[in-house]
Amino acid sequence: MSAPMWVCGEVLVDLLPSSDGGERVAVIGGGPANTAKALARLGHQVEFIDGISTDHYGKSAQEELRKDGVGLSLSKISDKPTCQAIVSLDENGSARYEFLIEETATFDFSRSWLPEGFPSVLHIGTLATVIEPGASELFDWAKKVSERVQIVFDPNVRPAVLSDSSKYRRVVEKWVGISNVVKVSEDDIAWLYPAKSEENVAREWLALGAELVVVTRGADGIVGITKSDVISVPGVAVSVIDTVGAGDTVGAIIVEGVVKYGVSGLTGERLKSVLQRAAKAASITVARQGAQPPFSHELLES
Repeated sequence: MSAPMWVCGEVLVDLLPSSDGGERVAVIGGGPANTAKALARLGHQVEFIDGISTDHYGKSAQEELRKDGVGLSLSKISDKPTCQAIVSLDENGSARYEFLIEETATFDFSRSWLPEGFPSVLHIGTLATVIEPGASELFDWAKKVSERVQIVFDPNVRPAVLSDSSKYRRVVEKWVGISNVVKVSEDDIAWLYPAKSEENVAREWLALGAELVVVTRGADGIVGITKSDVISVPGVAVSVIDTVGAGDTVGAIIVEGVVKYGVSGLTGERLKSVLQRAAKAASITVARQGAQPPFSHELLES
């Protein structure tokens, strides 16, 4: 049996505005947890790595992840509280976040409990790669893992947590330097590099060591950039409820492609096929409230 996929980062609770303007709706979220859920729903063996609380939200997170088949044997269970993300949606359904982070189980990363060994691939990103002191612990650990395993990094930029774009940019570039694939949104690039085009940023990241940069463009689709290819696919038209978890779903499809083909195999028509599958998966996610990625059979349906 092949090694499982590892997804490392936060699981938290998204407090979404209700449709009737009443009490907020609590939905288990967090970019990495959404990616782990998406991979498990697609039928892959995946282990999730995070600190998870025993409070009400933490228990709900454990229940939801296990229900979808996500393994939690590599996570740390503690009585610290769960991080909360207060979500606001604009008129297009795009999400904005305010985080309650301090002293939570969610970011309690330490080499004392981070796993030994190697997965088939490591997906890592979002706030866990930024919030200290856990982020530095994670970087040293991931750098060791990268010696034998391909890494997919999703910065999933959150200016509400680190508003200094130059500092954020340095953190992202450090992680790019140990990653094989970077999955990033057009909004992330625009905030980090306001004076540069997406392709120019991707070229800089390829020079830092990445082999593939995947840029999500919302309704306008996805582009994959390697040293030899620039491949774009259109978005899939749907009625959008919200965009929570869409990029995380794309990340899961990219991880799937890395495991199946290797990063070096994601070129030409094969890369295009993976990006088309990612666009379809994202379209299913945005048609639902909260991060509810598709199951494998839904991607087979026309």
